[in-house]
Amino acid sequence: MSRRFRGESQHKVDTKGRVSIPASFRRVLEAGDPNWQNGGTPELVIVYGDSRRSYLECYTMQAIEEVDDKIDALPRGSMERKMLQRLFHGQSFPTSVDETGRLVLPAKLRNKIDLENEAFFIAAGDTFQIWKPETYETEEKAREEEWLDELPEDFDPMAFLDGKPEA
Repeated sequence: MSRRFRGESQHKVDTKGRVSIPASFRRVLEAGDPNWQNGGTPELVIVYGDSRRSYLECYTMQAIEEVDDKIDALPRGSMERKMLQRLFHGQSFPTSVDETGRLVLPAKLRNKIDLENEAFFIAAGDTFQIWKPETYETEEKAREEEWLDELPEDFDPMAFLDGKPEA
C-alpha cells in the first residue's frame, strides 16, 4: 500500500468544471499511478456510482486495481460480480490531473452531486471524496454526530482499532 490521502479542503469550481486538487492529494495520486513519471500527470478513476451516492469517490490507479482484482475473483455471471462491475466499471470516469494540478469534472458528474461553485475534498485512506460542501455538512456531519452520540461521552474511538469493544 502506498501513501494515503489525509486532510480536507474546499476549492472553487470554474464554469468549465475545473477544480484544483489539494497538493498533498496529488502526491498520493502520483505514488499510486505505476505509469506516472516525474513531470507527468497522474491518472485516477472517479467512481460516481448509483443514485444513492451523493459524492464522487476518486481512486488511485493502484486502489482501483485492487477493487478490480476483487471483482474478478467473484464467480463469472454472479449477480454480485455483475452489480460491482456496473458500479465500478460502468459508473466511473477514468481521467488524469492536468498540468496545473486540476481535475476537469464533466457536467454529468457535477450534475450528479449538484456541484456548482465550490467542491469539498475529504480524504478516505486510499481514496478521496468530492462533495458539494452543503451536502457534506448536512449528510455526513449528521451521520458522524449520530454515530458519536451512540457512544459513551468518555469513549475513545481508538478502541475500535483493536476490534469491536464490549458495549
